[in-house]
Amino acid sequence: MEIDRTQCPDFFLDYILYITVTKSLSSRTVQEYYLDIRMFLKYLRMMRDSQYQNTDNLHEIPIKDMQISELESVTLQDLYNYLYYVTEERENHDRARGRKVSALRSFFGYLCHHQNLISHDPTERLELPSPKKTLPRYLTLEQSQQLLQSLNSAYPERDYCILTIFLNCGVRLSELVGLNLSDINFKEAKMRVLGKGSKERMVYLNDACISALNAYLQVRELPEGSAEDAVFLSKRHTRISKRRVQQIVETALNQADLGGQGYSTHKLRHTAATLMYQYGNVDALTLKEVLGHASTSTTEIYTHLSNQILKNATDSSPLAHFEKKKQEGEKENQGE
Repeated sequence: MEIDRTQCPDFFLDYILYITVTKSLSSRTVQEYYLDIRMFLKYLRMMRDSQYQNTDNLHEIPIKDMQISELESVTLQDLYNYLYYVTEERENHDRARGRKVSALRSFFGYLCHHQNLISHDPTERLELPSPKKTLPRYLTLEQSQQLLQSLNSAYPERDYCILTIFLNCGVRLSELVGLNLSDINFKEAKMRVLGKGSKERMVYLNDACISALNAYLQVRELPEGSAEDAVFLSKRHTRISKRRVQQIVETALNQADLGGQGYSTHKLRHTAATLMYQYGNVDALTLKEVLGHASTSTTEIYTHLSNQILKNATDSSPLAHFEKKKQEGEKENQGE
C-alpha cells in the first residue's frame, strides 16, 4: 500500500519525509508508522467531531484539512483511549499496540521537539504495553449491581437500558450506538448487531434486557414526522453519539463511587464476558461467538478467573488439609 499524499495534512507529510530521509527508517517501518498515525488522526477526529461520531468505517473520515492546533490539546488520556480502541474495536495485540506507541512517540516528538509546532509532547509518560498477559479490569457482580442501582439520570430509562445491555450482552460501544429498532426481535429475544469489519451477528437478550428495552421504548419520543430508526436517541432526537454514551457511563460510575478507577465502556464489555464465564459456565468458544471475536485467542483474555475462584480451586485439592505426621523422635531432634 502506497502513501496517499493527497489525503494527508502537510505536517503529516513533513513527518513522513523526516523519518524517511533524516531518520533513514526502512520503507516497511515508514509504511507502518504512516498507517498507525493516519489511524490515530482519524480516530481523534471521530471522537472530537460530532459529524463523524457515528461513522462505522474509520477510513472514511477525512484528515486532509486537519490543523496542527487539533494536536495541541491531545492528552495522555487521549492516547490511552486510542490504545483501548485499537484493542477492543480492532483487536490489536501486544506487538501491534507496541508499534503504535512507538509511532506516536516518534510523531509527537517530531512535532514538539524537532519542529516546535506544539508546546508539549503527550507521549512523554506513555508506557509501552507490557507483553505479559494481564487480567482485564472488570466490575464484580456486586459492583455491577451497585452501578445499576445507583443510576440517577435525566433520562433514566434510556441510560439504565444502555448499562443493562453493556453488562448483559458484552456489545462494543459502536455496536450499541449503531442499534436500530429493526434490529430487535422481541418475539425471539434477540438483536442483530453490526460488529467489527461490518460482520453481523445475533445477540440474545435475557429478561433484564427485554425489561429495560420495553421500559425505555415506552418513553422514547420522536418529533412528529420523524422516522429515526436508531434505538438510542440523544436529547435532540437523533442517534446518540459514542462520546455521549461514554459520558453516560462515566457519570453512572461516579454515582456508584466507582469513578476514577479505570472503568469505561470497554470495561463493561470485559465485565459482561467475565460474569458469563464465572457464573454461566460459558466456555471460550461460546464467548467468542457472543462477543464477535474472529478467534478464540482474543477471547482468552476474558476467560480469567477471580481470585476467589482460584482460591477455591486450590482449597478443593485433596491435599489441601494434609499435614505431615511427626516421626517418632522428630521432636527431640528439633530441640537439639
